[in-house]
Amino acid sequence: MQTFNELTLSTPVSKAISSMGFEEMTLIQAHTIPLAMNGRDLIGQAHTGTGKTAAFGIPLVEMLSVNFEQIQGIVITPTRELAVQVAEELNLIGQFKGICTLPIYGGQDIIRQIKALKKRPHIIVGTPGRLLDHIRRRTIRLQQIKIVILDEADEMLNMGFIEDVEAILQETTKERQTLLFSATIPRQIQNLAQQFMKDPEIIRINTKEMTVANTEQYYLEVQEKQKFDVLCRLLDIQSPALAIVFGRTKRRVDELYEALNKRGYSAEGIHGDLTQAKRDSVLRQFKEGAIEVLVATDVAARGLDISGVTHVYNFDIPQDPESYVHRIGRTGRLGKSGQAITFVTPREIGLLKIIESMSRRKIMRKPIPTINEAIKGQQRLAIEKLLRVIEEDDIRQYKGLAEDLLEKTDSVTLLSAALKMITKEPDLTPVNLTEVTPLSVKQSRNSKYDQRSSRMENGYQRSGNNRRRDRDRGQRGNGYNKGNR
Repeated sequence: MQTFNELTLSTPVSKAISSMGFEEMTLIQAHTIPLAMNGRDLIGQAHTGTGKTAAFGIPLVEMLSVNFEQIQGIVITPTRELAVQVAEELNLIGQFKGICTLPIYGGQDIIRQIKALKKRPHIIVGTPGRLLDHIRRRTIRLQQIKIVILDEADEMLNMGFIEDVEAILQETTKERQTLLFSATIPRQIQNLAQQFMKDPEIIRINTKEMTVANTEQYYLEVQEKQKFDVLCRLLDIQSPALAIVFGRTKRRVDELYEALNKRGYSAEGIHGDLTQAKRDSVLRQFKEGAIEVLVATDVAARGLDISGVTHVYNFDIPQDPESYVHRIGRTGRLGKSGQAITFVTPREIGLLKIIESMSRRKIMRKPIPTINEAIKGQQRLAIEKLLRVIEEDDIRQYKGLAEDLLEKTDSVTLLSAALKMITKEPDLTPVNLTEVTPLSVKQSRNSKYDQRSSRMENGYQRSGNNRRRDRDRGQRGNGYNKGNR
């Protein structure tokens, strides 16, 4: 593997990369960074979790001038969450060089964004609708743009934003450099590249499997009524550091995280009905580890790039193979290991077979864990906690108390009592979840339904030839469609 030391980078950027813990380049980074730094237009095709943000972020920051106080680069992303995360990483890469990045997205107060723009950031990361809104207000001018990056271009196509992207590109100079990153390159993306890019180099990171190689995948065949108890047992046995649980609808997400909290787990949920402030707060807490379990709908979690997610639980099987790949891509990122567990009702086995066929990966079946296994899992965790305290903490002030107790009680009894106190035994508090009708193979193949649901979750509707964007249009404030996802 190539290291970042092999690149000809400036001292500030090298220092930033080192402080971020980057050492070896991923394949997409090794192939695209040298080309981008030489000014080439390029198309990078790679699946989620391959380090695409650094692949375009390092050359972007490296090539911009800190002394030129104009917007020099823009990154267009499909969702607000991805815009925020990309901006955070770019600010880290540019921290020692002084290159500043500002995220722009719908649902955020546009007046506050205008004030932030007056501070003259070097890079803008934005969603298509809000970027267009600022362009039309003339609060963002793109005449000085050196580099344009299209991140997750296929997702912007799926969400109906391709015309907005074209309108933004038409506002930039023809001399700009354009980098396009996408998991797939459908015909419309090829047409976009042909129209707006100059002889782009195509970099394809081919993998034998669509799904993440470092992620262990398996499924449990479980009745709908059993799902929640089985999820709790798995959490007790596996004790994930950070876990994401995927539910099919907004109602499902709300009921799930509330039920998990009732049973003593630290959980929160995100979906399209939450305010942007609430979504930001939940994601911040999850990143910081204050929340152990994040419950989410597919689209609300799209583009999430949170390091340290060890487990993904598909509480409801996804509607299509693409959603499955997206979900499990939240773990096993950048060479780290992860686990993805899918709950499948007997009527959904046919859908599982389709996912296996399309992803070219056999998903192993595992038995439903028992309560006794859950208890043993928590006992093992208690022992690990006890040993960690012995190794890492100063316990000298407690030795006198321990010696006094040992004069009254034997050591085995005393240690047994301590382990019982710190062991979380399974909580069987009754919870009520609204049953969700199992998906059929016919439903999963209904692409029109899939696209409509995705757009409803993102606040996008199509009526005839008229399009209405609620959450990504500044003039509509925070309005959005309350769909059933």
